[in-house]
Amino acid sequence: MRRLATACCASLLIYCVLFACVLERPLSLGSLRARIEAGLARGEAIGGPKLVILAGSTGPYSHRCETIEPMIGRPCVNAGIAVGIGLDYLFARWKPVLHPGDIVYMPLEEAQYVRSRETGALGPDAAIMLRHDRATLWEMPLCRQAAALFASGLRGGIMSLIETALVAEGFHDPREAATGSYNARGDHVGHTSRLGSISQPVLAAMTPFHPAASEVRDGYGAALVRNFVLWADRHGVRVIGGLPTGFDDSPIGEDSVAAIRAVYRDGGFLELPNRSRYPRSAFFDTADHLNEEAQIRHSAAVGRALADMAVSRGYAYEGAGHRDSDARTH
Repeated sequence: MRRLATACCASLLIYCVLFACVLERPLSLGSLRARIEAGLARGEAIGGPKLVILAGSTGPYSHRCETIEPMIGRPCVNAGIAVGIGLDYLFARWKPVLHPGDIVYMPLEEAQYVRSRETGALGPDAAIMLRHDRATLWEMPLCRQAAALFASGLRGGIMSLIETALVAEGFHDPREAATGSYNARGDHVGHTSRLGSISQPVLAAMTPFHPAASEVRDGYGAALVRNFVLWADRHGVRVIGGLPTGFDDSPIGEDSVAAIRAVYRDGGFLELPNRSRYPRSAFFDTADHLNEEAQIRHSAAVGRALADMAVSRGYAYEGAGHRDSDARTH
């Protein structure tokens, strides 16, 4: 029995050391981590008030700081990452970078409001924290720390070996040529309608996910957002909610929109007249990703709406441009 216990403890120790100190996934997790760090670095480098876009991948794919920034007269950071990255991790990383006068615009994907605590604890950020960001991991609840410790497995170990070997051999990542890249503000660029044409049959057959209003109200993700809004109120940071982009033939239900709006309390909610719905031909590869041409048009509408909201609520941006009203603000 003692030998068995010793063997179990030894194997657990080896597992922890390997995933915490040795194994890497430089292609998959490495790219996510690089984008998170790049956004934070840009945010830290901005001296005055800024706009930060926080969301899943609809942030960089469907929104363009390059377009919005001159319209509102302040620097913009597109900090949207994949939906799988936990909101608690993003909030923990961004809170030290946000200062009084900053604005956070959050057109979160619907799935982010209803994501469970268990699912969120096992996202890509678990492995990122364990390997590279243990300072943030120590700030997390004990259950989150335990989940990060055991979030990886045999598949993760095999993928680590494969990805590390590919990078060592000078592997050229083909994703940029196929889908575009990111600019200095964090916007995804180059995902043109021409590149996205190959995905049109998939988009035509896609059935988007829409949670019920009760799922939004009771969702763990929604609770995290509410807590973040309360934190922002105490620190002079304004949080503005918004709707993610989606197909115009698959609208979000009225009750669900009301439930999403309620998450943001008095912080404000930006709702374009079309509720950010567009024809399927305007999308790149998913219902959350507009192609580049539509991304620019949508961002111009969001920029005008943010400027209009600034005037109506008395926190006008210095040097803001267009303020013609094309949004309902709450």
